[in-house]
Amino acid sequence: MPEVNKTKMPQPEDGGSSGILDRNSVNRQLWEQVEAVQRMQDYIADHLYENITLADLAGASLYSPWYSHRLFVRQFGQTPADYIRRLRLSRSAQKLRDHPCKIADIAFEMGFGSVDGYQRAFLREFGCNPSDYAANPVPVYLFVPYGIKFRFIERRPAMENLKNVFIQVIDRPARKAIIKRGVKATEYFDYCAEVGCDVWGLLQSIKSIVGEPVSMWLPASYQKPGTSEYVQGVEIAPDDVVIIPEGLDVISLPAAKYLMFQGEPFAEEDYGQAIEEVRASIKKYDPTVIGFTWDNNNPRIQMEPVGTRGYIELVPVKPV
Repeated sequence: MPEVNKTKMPQPEDGGSSGILDRNSVNRQLWEQVEAVQRMQDYIADHLYENITLADLAGASLYSPWYSHRLFVRQFGQTPADYIRRLRLSRSAQKLRDHPCKIADIAFEMGFGSVDGYQRAFLREFGCNPSDYAANPVPVYLFVPYGIKFRFIERRPAMENLKNVFIQVIDRPARKAIIKRGVKATEYFDYCAEVGCDVWGLLQSIKSIVGEPVSMWLPASYQKPGTSEYVQGVEIAPDDVVIIPEGLDVISLPAAKYLMFQGEPFAEEDYGQAIEEVRASIKKYDPTVIGFTWDNNNPRIQMEPVGTRGYIELVPVKPV
């Protein structure tokens, strides 16, 4: 990654030059700011349980501490300290949900100075005490730190070389899915516009049989009148007892076979191209060569795009 030039970025509101900039200069300068904020996010993710100072974030961003703080607040509407606190609290909630552990151990592991301070912060964030949550982990809205680059994906050039897509048959057991329906959405961005993006944090707080929430395209038989094909949800075992948050539904899904299409790892800013490559492979693939045909009675499943593992979609199939 090239070093950011800190002397050639006019910022009129910050006392810089007020000269007229052409469109390419504006785009380049905006992207340099996005890169700087992304580096701060990456630093926080890599050092979340350490003492993170504004000087540390400035070192990652390659700007002054004051300007780094200003950029961060401008993009996220919260200070780096608030961002770090919320992320630590959400990580602690997941740990309390999944592992037996002492509240004091969690508090100090997550970087809080005292148990009382951690308990107060947890109560403010989630509306319950950590000890009560550990005993009965009800669904809560976890903080999901989306990478800043996702907001500016259209400014990145397309990936030049097509990647490999790996395909394998997997079995999905009979299960229930707790879902949040949209209105007319057929894709993620329309869905977020209809229901908001915060639902993903809520779903992450519910323990899943596959370890994470999913998005689904529902067949007509699973849709309610006036609701969307595209939904987000979490798959749980048929006998799991879970408090269903207000506004969410539960559907039962049978055991089914899927073809899992998985692309190669990708840079986070290239996730759009990674999705298109996998979908192009799905479109041209003929499942009859391995003795299957597409199963239109089960939902197609989309996993969260994670660059380190590659983009994944699961398409239901049945024997010919």
